Amino acid sequence: MAKKFYIDAEECIGCGACSDSCPDVFAITDDNIAEITNPEGASEEEIQDAMDSCPVSCIHWGEE
Repeated sequence: MAKKFYIDAEECIGCGACSDSCPDVFAITDDNIAEITNPEGASEEEIQDAMDSCPVSCIHWGEE
């Protein structure tokens, strides 16, 4: 089973780094907040790369 992860929407600035890094997993909403569209759309390593690309570190491993 893949590790769970979540986005802290209050920290998100909607920069799009995560969706640029992992477009099959993340998207930016009309409200300029990142959302998880497909949690199984990439490997844990690719998701970690998206987390690392986030300038405000709002994507976290674990459950919200």
